[in-house]
Amino acid sequence: MSARLIIQFGTSRFLQAHAALFLHEAREQGQVAGPIVVVQTSGAADRAGRVAAFGRPEGYPVIIRGMQDGVAIDRQIQVTSVARGLSAAADWEELRGLFVADAAYVISNTGDAGYAVAESDRSSSLLQGDVPASFPGKMTALLHHRWLQGATPITVLPCELLNRNGAVLQGLVIELAQQAGAETGFVAWLQATVIWADTLVDRIVSAPLEPIGAVAEPYALWAVERRPGLVLPFEHPSLQLADSLEPFERLKLHILNLGHTFLAEIFQREGLAANTTVKDMLADAAIAARLDALYAEEVLPGFAAHGMGDEARAYVATTLDRFRNPFLEHRVADIAQNHALKVERRIAAFIDWVAERDAALPMPVLRDLVARHAVREQA
Repeated sequence: MSARLIIQFGTSRFLQAHAALFLHEAREQGQVAGPIVVVQTSGAADRAGRVAAFGRPEGYPVIIRGMQDGVAIDRQIQVTSVARGLSAAADWEELRGLFVADAAYVISNTGDAGYAVAESDRSSSLLQGDVPASFPGKMTALLHHRWLQGATPITVLPCELLNRNGAVLQGLVIELAQQAGAETGFVAWLQATVIWADTLVDRIVSAPLEPIGAVAEPYALWAVERRPGLVLPFEHPSLQLADSLEPFERLKLHILNLGHTFLAEIFQREGLAANTTVKDMLADAAIAARLDALYAEEVLPGFAAHGMGDEARAYVATTLDRFRNPFLEHRVADIAQNHALKVERRIAAFIDWVAERDAALPMPVLRDLVARHAVREQA
């Protein structure tokens, strides 16, 4: 295996069409990076076929479908950056060996409950060689084994949709190490030497292919916040090293997510059909014009007040392409779930953020929408 091996925890279709695809394209350009070994963390029997399929010499397909710069895209890529798949439950000793001898990076995407810690992992038995139950437990045990063997530091790039995901995972691993009675030198190594990066990922991966592969939209982002000593595993246009993730978070939350919530408000108030999709709504010229006006007259001036006008204008254009994806059936009824909470987080929070720079900026449509939900809550 390569000395720049990437251990990926999670077999999700998202990473198949995201990090693994980016690495494939980097290698196609001649970069020396990877490969990836995919690790099934859950032990679920229904994923066994997927694990076995990783590492086939022909790779697996990723179909890219959607709109890019107003043009429909429909193409297939055969991804060959994954060397093999392992099961943490069945292949633990082999995984431990790879983690010490070859791994330079860890990537993870372990689902909504991925950072949940099993009670069985909160004891001294965690570091005694058996397979821990949870992903944070597995990371703690593997890192401890690496430290005992005197291996070099490693870079951790979690991709879970959690704010400050690297810091959260680091905190969990340190907590588990302390609960297990680990050496103070190991805890210090986790704190000062292992590189834990906060990242933000964004790509709609709309469907799996069997046994492995996926269908994804053209747009993709993997933003990684700069850390001392951090070197990215490869170079790719969608992989960006940034001083702060906040600009990326603001663009996604207050343009893409805000636009979704604005459409959901129209969907609910005007009684649109239950199976209405985002692309259906944008195909209605009157609704499209309302969204365009909202972005131009209220959202973009708010970003401009924070010095992000150019970035926001480009992101609005990309967002409208994503909304009009002819291959994606994104039901507005799904977006409208927990609508009041989303109004608060995506729209009221935007108004508050803009007010930090320009409290007098008129945003009549957004302010009215927030006020309408505040009245309902008071009632």
